[in-house]
Amino acid sequence: MRIGLSSPVVVQVPGIASEWERFASIEDLASIADVADRLGYEFLTCSEHVAIPSADAETRGAVYWDPLPTLGFLAARTVKIKLATSVLVLGYHHPLEIAKRYGTLDRVSSGRLVLGVGIGSLAAEFELLGARFDKRGARADDALRALRAALSTESPAYEGPFHSFSGMTVLPHAVQPRVPIWVGGRSVQSLRRAARFADGWMPFGLDASQIARLLHDVETPAGLEVVLGTGRPLDPEKDDGGTRRCLHDVSAAGATVVTCTVAARSAEHYCAQLSLLKDIANSIE
Repeated sequence: MRIGLSSPVVVQVPGIASEWERFASIEDLASIADVADRLGYEFLTCSEHVAIPSADAETRGAVYWDPLPTLGFLAARTVKIKLATSVLVLGYHHPLEIAKRYGTLDRVSSGRLVLGVGIGSLAAEFELLGARFDKRGARADDALRALRAALSTESPAYEGPFHSFSGMTVLPHAVQPRVPIWVGGRSVQSLRRAARFADGWMPFGLDASQIARLLHDVETPAGLEVVLGTGRPLDPEKDDGGTRRCLHDVSAAGATVVTCTVAARSAEHYCAQLSLLKDIANSIE
């Protein structure tokens, strides 16, 4: 079973993050990334929020490290593990801005970028940034087409309803000929968007039966990654059986790769948990 990590420390959602993460150092994060890299985990993640409305912080959390410098730092401390935005909000950026900044990340990481994207949901954050909240689904579709045209070329050209560019040079750009793009979301529209424009779907906030039903109802191309989360922190040390059942259930729902959240008492304990979790995942067909 292929598993990646919902990176600790960099996103701290109440009820999900462990207490030690509040006081973790950058070296704690680097040590965890190094262990995950050496154990063969698929990816590390980092989310994007510029500012959370204070009224929403109790449920969404307030800690969101910026993905670009965070993943750049982790790129320098790792060798093989992929670096996934989970997710970048398309409406906050011009496609060429993403192509340049994350194309540079792909270059400095020797081609390890996975660009997870979403349409966004926080109207107050859109307003704060001067971004358009209306028609954000249609705008996201256009941005995805523009990104596919721009990510891996120095002379991108695109003509669409919301974005148009030509006669521009973007250097550096991504070194991967096709940067994997995963679409986040929790609706049938997000799955259709992933099937049409991207390489993977990474839903959130859905149970296994909802995910299975969507995957049954929507025709998806061969090879589409289905990136499902565990939905709760896994504790392989205390609950080997529960961890196995969770991974099995997520796989049965249609996951091709699983994003794991891990319970721990400290950074050192987290690293020990990673070894146990990888052993369990390796034993599941």
